[in-house]
Amino acid sequence: MGRKESVEDWILAEGTSVPDGSWLTMMSRVASFHHKHSFSSEENHGHDMGYRIALTVEELGELSAAITKGKPHSEAAEELADLLILILGHSLAMKVDLESEFHNKMDKIMLRKARRGNLGIRVTEYESED
Repeated sequence: MGRKESVEDWILAEGTSVPDGSWLTMMSRVASFHHKHSFSSEENHGHDMGYRIALTVEELGELSAAITKGKPHSEAAEELADLLILILGHSLAMKVDLESEFHNKMDKIMLRKARRGNLGIRVTEYESED
């Protein structure tokens, strides 16, 4: 079998439910969650990317509120975990090898220059309006 992309691929993986710092464990657990709740079924809309993006915006808002309203660090950390779980789930819904894409993107952005904007440092491809 090649690189894992689908829920089914990751369900068959030998991940653990104990945090061990591995991509395998994280993706296997998210795939198990998707499988348990039948996210891919049409009636659940779990693999509808419009719906998934709306959920992501909602979770990002919750993270923002936790930070801007000075809520406990643990609450912000939980919202950050919600975002990560959604992003990993997006890769399952889209059948994307997110680990490979992550490394490909890191290779690209490590070659970029940092630029200071009005609000801080940016490392992105854009032309300055200067």
